[in-house]
Amino acid sequence: MAENISQETAAVAERPLEKIRAPRRDYPGALIVVEGIDGSGKSTQLYLLKRWLEIGGYRIHFTEWNSSPLVKSATRRGKQRRLLTPVTFSLLHAADFADRCERQILPLLHGGYLVLADRYIYTAFARDVARGCPPHWLRNLYRFAPVPDITFYFRAPLDVAVDRIMAGRPKLKYYEAGMDLGISLDRAESFRIFQERILNYYDQMVPTDKFVLMDGTAPVNRLQKQMREIVGERINLVQYAPKKP
Repeated sequence: MAENISQETAAVAERPLEKIRAPRRDYPGALIVVEGIDGSGKSTQLYLLKRWLEIGGYRIHFTEWNSSPLVKSATRRGKQRRLLTPVTFSLLHAADFADRCERQILPLLHGGYLVLADRYIYTAFARDVARGCPPHWLRNLYRFAPVPDITFYFRAPLDVAVDRIMAGRPKLKYYEAGMDLGISLDRAESFRIFQERILNYYDQMVPTDKFVLMDGTAPVNRLQKQMREIVGERINLVQYAPKKP
């Protein structure tokens, strides 16, 4: 099983590279992002990294997907009444991200902070394409977003990720399961198919968006050690450390 997983991960990493946007460096801060399908372990790893940096006294800010108070009520009403089409759902998430980008992410990057993001624009690219939105339209919609310094992509095989989610949630929500797409009348089956579509598009972004591929089935401690090493290699943490008196 472990051998199959490592072979699958290696196959994704070896896909040919396409043109990659380089991070814009017109600010002193740094942006670290985690991505992956539900159940991939990304949020756990980002939390551990966040705590490690907090204990070290580094200047950090944490932000997560779909968390702007400006948009939250509209999104909640749309979900409750099942009124959201793929395009309206996408635009609501874009508005949420734009608000957080303008009020939190960019000001703190310009202020010299390490910004940690649990999901970023790549979540929209993967989920919204899985819902049928055109990829080029989505890329254009989010063109204002700063390019991350590091994007960790936690890849877990579909069966592993789905089993983790199904074991921890008593019931899947309507949109979470992709029921709006009419894939299946069974929520568990619909969720599985929806997540498979998302996973496939994430895999396509590994070379084009310079993802750092992480094995979502590896032990938590080993993944965290690897994550900290990569951060230390790619980002000068000294400039975010507390100033000595």
